[in-house]
Amino acid sequence: MDKLSKVDRTAIKKVKIREANSDFDFWQNQSYYFRLQTLEYIIQEYNKWKYGSQQRFQRVFTIVKRS
Repeated sequence: MDKLSKVDRTAIKKVKIREANSDFDFWQNQSYYFRLQTLEYIIQEYNKWKYGSQQRFQRVFTIVKRS
């Protein structure tokens, strides 16, 4: 996750949309581990933006009738 915590601004390049290459080739050449790691990072960032903190499991209470 260390690779993803900072943005490498030297790797960003502005191009016209018609001249842009597909991201598909880039992601096909990445390892499964890196893809999953990146997806987890995106999910965490979305949750921070949407909910303000890291999402946790909700508690579930079950009421049981005692005899």
